[in-house]
Amino acid sequence: MNSGADARSVRPRQAAQPAQTGLQLDVIPLVRDYISLTKPRIISLLLLTTVATMFVADPSGPALSTILWTMLGGYLAAGGAGAINHYIDRNRDAQNNRTKGRPLADGRVKPLHGLIFGITLGVVAFFQLWLTVNLLAAGLAMVGLFGYVFLYTLWLKPLTPQNIVIGGSAGAVPPLVGWAAASGSLSWDAMWPFLIIFFWTPPHFWALSLMIKDDYAKTGVPMLPVVKGEEATRQAILIYTIFMVGFTVGPYCTGLLGPLYLAASIVLGVVYIGFSFALWRKPSPKLTLQAYLYSLAYLALLFISMAVAAVAAA
Repeated sequence: MNSGADARSVRPRQAAQPAQTGLQLDVIPLVRDYISLTKPRIISLLLLTTVATMFVADPSGPALSTILWTMLGGYLAAGGAGAINHYIDRNRDAQNNRTKGRPLADGRVKPLHGLIFGITLGVVAFFQLWLTVNLLAAGLAMVGLFGYVFLYTLWLKPLTPQNIVIGGSAGAVPPLVGWAAASGSLSWDAMWPFLIIFFWTPPHFWALSLMIKDDYAKTGVPMLPVVKGEEATRQAILIYTIFMVGFTVGPYCTGLLGPLYLAASIVLGVVYIGFSFALWRKPSPKLTLQAYLYSLAYLALLFISMAVAAVAAA
């Protein structure tokens, strides 16, 4: 009798084990989907510009805790903006092969849940930065979030081919957050990293839009290649690149950064102009991709050179 009772008591536990494992397996893809809503690959570059700017603002080196708290708040704020962007663009995303597999577009995450997730991240980011860094950094992070959601995604993106020229300012806010986190205030020098990203964004994004212009055309988004054509877009990329590269010597001219940064900005800039010129003269899908990928590397290396030059001169 006792052995029979033991067997009966064991069987339910054995039957329950696969169900628990299955539940665990179901949770993992859901967590991945929510993480993907934050657009982590984009955020990695934003965080790099944030941290690099912190060392420009404070060449002696901000406290490690300040850097880590700023990175966390920056991720939460940018991630919240990304999730809300997924919610707004879910119907457009569902029409394109490139984006139809996104969590909200194909229904793996309910739209309302994605929106609540994004808003929650933004709220948490504000209070976390306020409590662990300072109120100015928290407020600037919200400026970036609201700028991306309202200025770019909701207003300018469906309205004008100049959407990324103006709306791209939201992506230039992270360095201001870093500066405020490191110094507790903003100065005119803080505008250099902000403006460099502001002028970098159009040629960077237009290279991407050349590769996916059919998606924009299908969903009615008036990106420059759709409205003005590919040739005009490549010409605009070259013009903006030349202007942006010339602008990057500004921190040296005003004494913010020294010769090490100047040399790096010139070398990196000449290569960037070379890619843009080649894309204008002899366009090809391969060259467009190379120009786009280099624009990412360019910004990362430029900001690293800023931080290295500032610390070396301290």
